[in-house]
Amino acid sequence: MQFYDVAKVLTTHGLNGEVKVALITDFPEERFAPGSKLALKNDHEKTLTVKSGRPFKQFWLVQFEEITDIEQAEKLRGKILVVNEENQQELPDGLYYYRDILDCDVIDNETGEKIGKITDIQSPGANDVWEVTEDSGKEFLIPFIEDVVKKVDVPNKKVYVELMEGLRDED
Repeated sequence: MQFYDVAKVLTTHGLNGEVKVALITDFPEERFAPGSKLALKNDHEKTLTVKSGRPFKQFWLVQFEEITDIEQAEKLRGKILVVNEENQQELPDGLYYYRDILDCDVIDNETGEKIGKITDIQSPGANDVWEVTEDSGKEFLIPFIEDVVKKVDVPNKKVYVELMEGLRDED
C-alpha cells in the first residue's frame, strides 16, 4: 500500500495534546476533518484519528483522539503525517497530485519534440509553476496555465506545452 505525505508536526499547542502542523497537502479540510485517519511515516501501524482540525495563520492545529496531553503530543514533534492511498480522493479534471506530474516528459505540442522532464513543482500563489530539466541539465520554469500547458497525459507520463516567448532561454 502506498502512503502520501500530508503534514509535518512542528510543535505542541496548549496542554491537551493539540499540535501545530505545516501542510504538505492541498486538501487540509479533508485531511484534518473529524474522523479522518492518518499514520506516521515509517510507522504505518500507528494510526491516528483526527478529533479536530483548524487553520492557524499559515499552519493548522490538529487534535487526535489518541493524543490527550502535551507529553504524548511532544512525541509527534518532527514526524511526518501520511495518508494511505485508500483515503485519497479522486481529483476533478484538470487537477493533479504532484506525484502524477513529477517525472513527466514535457513535449512541444507543435513539433512533438521532447523538451525535458518535470523535476519540481512550486506553488507561489495564483498557479503552480513546474520546473523542467532538459537532457543537458539546463532548467527553466513553466506556469501551469491553459496558455502554456495544453494537455496532461498522466497514464503515459507526458505533458504537452506551447511555450511562450521568454520562458525558455535558447542560446
